Amino acid sequence: MYALIKTGGKQFKVSEGQLLKVEKLSAEVGKTYNIDNVLSVIDGEKVTIGTPLVKGAVVNTTVVSHGRGEKVKIFKMNRRKHYKKSQGHRQSFTEIKIDKITVK
Repeated sequence: MYALIKTGGKQFKVSEGQLLKVEKLSAEVGKTYNIDNVLSVIDGEKVTIGTPLVKGAVVNTTVVSHGRGEKVKIFKMNRRKHYKKSQGHRQSFTEIKIDKITVK
């Protein structure tokens, strides 16, 4: 069984027991977090597709950790104009573990 969920402006294909890094969530480490933005649920031959969300479908997760990703370097330059600009960015993330996918 797996489901397609939407969180942080992105869509993920998740199954039970999977570890997943998503955009930072406002939940403490060790707490449970329920995601109800479920786009579709696939259970063997039974496929449930939402319009746009599946009613009554919930993905139960546990927050494992918070962190920051790899540094992305941004460099801008105009040749022959004495213009150089350098920046960096590290995106915050939350690592979650998918506990259970339920459909009512």
